[in-house]
Amino acid sequence: MQMRNIAIIAHVDHGKTTLVDELLKQSGTYRENQKVAERVMDSNDLEKERGITILAKATSVVWKDVRINIVDTPGHADFGGEVERILNMVDGAIVLVDAAEGPMPQTKFVVGKALKVGLKPIVAINKVDRQDARIHEVVDEVFDLFANLDATEEQLDFPILYGSGRNGWFSTSPEGGEAEGMKPLFDLVLRHVEPPHVEQDAPFRMIGTLLEANPFLGRVVTGRITSGSVKTNQTIKVLDQDGKVVDQGRVSKLLAFRGLERTAIDVGEAGDIVAIAGLTKGTVAETFCALEVTEPLHAQPIDPPTVTMTFLVNNSPLAGTEGDKVTSRMIRDRLLREAEGNVALKIEESSEKDSFFVSGRGELQLAVLIETMRREGFELAVSRPRVVFRKDETTGETLEPIEEVVIDVDEEYSSVVVQKMSERKADMVEMRPSGGNRLRLVFFAPTRGLIGYQSELLTDTRGTAVMNRLFHDYQPHKGELPGRRNGVLISNDIGEAVAYALWNLEDRGPMMIEPGWKVYQGMIVGEHTRENDLEVNVLKGKKLTNVRSAGKDEAVRLTPPIRMTLERALAWIQEDELVEVTPKSIRLRKTTLDPIERKRERSRDAAA
Repeated sequence: MQMRNIAIIAHVDHGKTTLVDELLKQSGTYRENQKVAERVMDSNDLEKERGITILAKATSVVWKDVRINIVDTPGHADFGGEVERILNMVDGAIVLVDAAEGPMPQTKFVVGKALKVGLKPIVAINKVDRQDARIHEVVDEVFDLFANLDATEEQLDFPILYGSGRNGWFSTSPEGGEAEGMKPLFDLVLRHVEPPHVEQDAPFRMIGTLLEANPFLGRVVTGRITSGSVKTNQTIKVLDQDGKVVDQGRVSKLLAFRGLERTAIDVGEAGDIVAIAGLTKGTVAETFCALEVTEPLHAQPIDPPTVTMTFLVNNSPLAGTEGDKVTSRMIRDRLLREAEGNVALKIEESSEKDSFFVSGRGELQLAVLIETMRREGFELAVSRPRVVFRKDETTGETLEPIEEVVIDVDEEYSSVVVQKMSERKADMVEMRPSGGNRLRLVFFAPTRGLIGYQSELLTDTRGTAVMNRLFHDYQPHKGELPGRRNGVLISNDIGEAVAYALWNLEDRGPMMIEPGWKVYQGMIVGEHTRENDLEVNVLKGKKLTNVRSAGKDEAVRLTPPIRMTLERALAWIQEDELVEVTPKSIRLRKTTLDPIERKRERSRDAAA
């Protein structure tokens, strides 16, 4: 059977996963009466909740006796490690662009990688039925983007389709061809995307692209067969990038994507995307090949991590009361398992053996990892995200990661955004109208300054601003940045918080806990109105006497506490504080719980 391999590239929320839903429906993959979930490719719970794609996934449809393998890629730069590997598996790409928003930073990031590896793009302008659609300007913006990314003349001569993925149609003109459905898109893929360039008669070779741990099959590696064929029970080996053999074993199971299901097959042919089970060590970016092969295939280099966090064993007095995976060995095994499948993550063990340095592309990627772990029953403490600095090899000066930040905001709030970004040492490079009384502001900002800015931006702009970030470059250190101005309220004892005590402490600052919550010495219970930290007693109840009062003063009315989400907590804490994460709670605490020891550390730091 003939084959085409394509990736769908788009920014977050431009409609990738919805488009794949329609392609599956209209190609006859589903039975007519089959009940199918919306956004069927977002299978992970976190993906469904956040409405974003985190893991790249493959599916396939058959159109006019040609098998089209479709890969749905993540749209967040934090999950870019997934994107880069995927592009090695495909021969073409559908670049999906919102008819109102136009090409966004993440589109630029992935399209740049796709053009670099020589993929021929098809541009699909989605959501043309939006009231604020500006179709012709967006087409010009896409062309300018491709030109800026050094596209070849052949790549610049891209075909364009217009349509609405949600309504299930694409056409060669914006006026619409709803009656034809997805037929123009399918036909264009067959015409424009070349069949895979493969060597049928050469020995079997394949680059590992995706890795997963299956409870029944063990380690499963997915990739596209570059040459030859592979059979079930065949003995193969794995070569790293230097050509060294890292693993050898028998293919216990060979799976191919047929619709949404992975089906066991006996033989995988060159050009097809298959999953191999049975090898214990082979991983992503390594070459799976026949025994006679000695040269590995070239794998795409991956951008370095820019943010690092410390994951520690939870040593608070409440450790082990809410989760069942609390030991350093369990946390270590889980992190190493994650790093095997996610090449954008880097795990290092500290000398104390009870903490780990986890580096990734951004705090969203690390927050998703922490959220996944807590849902699996893990308890751990994590530090504030820190950026990964570098030394310039020639001058010896410190370099820090700089990101390109694009903020779409209503004109009335633009001044406060510019002010806050300049405080964070950001340089504005562009300001232009983006339609509907909105401005598009483009900055080059240090990653350090952006940690925790998302929630502040939404507060400043009444929730109307949209911020997108993309790694730009390493540049000389920009100097000190302003930190959190307020101190914290710290519990001085262990027990359950009492409403009367919280009520009496309200003038000291807003609280983060409710009556009945368990607290311990060194736990942060609120934000102080002043700059210094203050130890408070939240366990102290009202003294009872025999005197009856006329007023019903026992009916205490409390101000609602500050609700800390995981991302907000990570951005809010200082260097000497941690976030304690359990399956049921997110608590904030000081790294050193003992108040006397904390004072000693402060005096040592002051002396140094």
